[in-house]
Amino acid sequence: MDRVSPELAALGRVHLVGVGGAGVSVVARLLAARGVPVQGSDAADGPALAALRADGLTVWVGHDAAHVVGPDGAALVDTLVVSSAVRATNPELAAARAAGITVLHRSEALARLMAGTRAVAVAGAHGKTTTSAMVATVLGAAGLDASYAIGGTVRVRDGEQVVALPGGHAGTADVLVAEADESDGSFLNYAPTVAVVTNVEADHLDHYGTQEAFEQAFADFAGRIVPGGHLVACADDPGSARLAQRHRAAGGSVVTYGTAPGADVVVRDVEVGPGTVRAVVAGGPLGDDEHVLALELPGRHNALNATAAVVTAVLLGVGPREAVAGAHEFVGTGRRFEPKGEVGGVRVFDSYDHHPTEVDALLRAARPAAGEGRLLVLFQPHLYSRTRAFADRFADALALADEVVVTGVYRAREDVDPTVDARTITDRRERTGTGGLLRPVEDRLEAAHLVAALAQPGDVLITVGAGDVTELGPVVLADLATRFGVADPAARPPGATMG
Repeated sequence: MDRVSPELAALGRVHLVGVGGAGVSVVARLLAARGVPVQGSDAADGPALAALRADGLTVWVGHDAAHVVGPDGAALVDTLVVSSAVRATNPELAAARAAGITVLHRSEALARLMAGTRAVAVAGAHGKTTTSAMVATVLGAAGLDASYAIGGTVRVRDGEQVVALPGGHAGTADVLVAEADESDGSFLNYAPTVAVVTNVEADHLDHYGTQEAFEQAFADFAGRIVPGGHLVACADDPGSARLAQRHRAAGGSVVTYGTAPGADVVVRDVEVGPGTVRAVVAGGPLGDDEHVLALELPGRHNALNATAAVVTAVLLGVGPREAVAGAHEFVGTGRRFEPKGEVGGVRVFDSYDHHPTEVDALLRAARPAAGEGRLLVLFQPHLYSRTRAFADRFADALALADEVVVTGVYRAREDVDPTVDARTITDRRERTGTGGLLRPVEDRLEAAHLVAALAQPGDVLITVGAGDVTELGPVVLADLATRFGVADPAARPPGATMG
């Protein structure tokens, strides 16, 4: 592909606010790889900023109007890119608007990168990151070096090792795979060749208001598929199935997949093991031959996600057998049941799941991994609005574990709501299905110390949530190391098949 398309050249010098964020950092990396002058800033330093610096980008810690305008108020950049998390009071955003600098949402910048490509946009209330990464992996294994923009690292097999690749990659093929965020409606900026919808289960009602409005957004998203393109939709999810029926009735090309009767691509004989899942797939663009899909990651839901990835690859020209074989190379993404370490026979994982359906799927997938041991969870609710709306469902999903500690709500983009806290969930259900407790502990460090104290050899312990709960894995490992007299908490990471 040409390094700088006219759409990208028109951006000029680009400054990205919150460049350390998962979604913004991948856009920065892709823009830079395509020859666009890029710089950025973030409120705090971290691994993402270090990686961008290593790639040669100029990034600052802290937001300052001086990054985008000079002392005389003249613009120093041509375009400012922001995410929905950036508030109007941000000094860089305010200065850019005052100086007449073009301001784009992250999704609008990504849409510019999609121009001239066969774009794949993966949407759904959950499963986006994993499925996007699977699509990119399957295409890569088939020799199609696709660009991708994914909100997490991509873990793939490299011989006997598992390597983590950045979530942003500028490939040589004419395909760009993007995780399409529906949370704020920004996925409506894309015009994909293939739109994958893993599910349409109501979420982000703080933005949409009603389930009907949420489903209409997905219908609008499907309506943006380019002529000759395809909708790939999961038949097992009622909302996705309704979307498929609606889009097909409007004359769109649809491929459904799943275990549900009538799916175009049938998924059957699903077998879930400790850290593995196997299924037979056939039909639709895969043809009549049966293919065995074997993955080294857990969960029935991942058999469905991998099928979506295989179907997408076939629609883009990859042979069915080649696509199925490529799925085997994928072993997970960062923060999706990601192994963090093992101390004293306690295996510690971290997972990004923050919707009750995701938590339910995670714990069902993790149960075989625990074997004879127990399943322990440290859960951090994400958003006050989501916690309030789904408190009962969160309590029921968490009850699949043996012991659960729920900590304070990670507010993210929302203002503090003192009426919603850990007890909003734990008051719905006192005990788990196995007789353990759902314990509320507002302070996250106290919560980490408690769950570590509950762990015994043979247990699987997972930190769960989309916020800074991910930082508590090392705290848990350190507590376990002290308790069991181990010098290095990360000395014995869990096996690759557990990822």
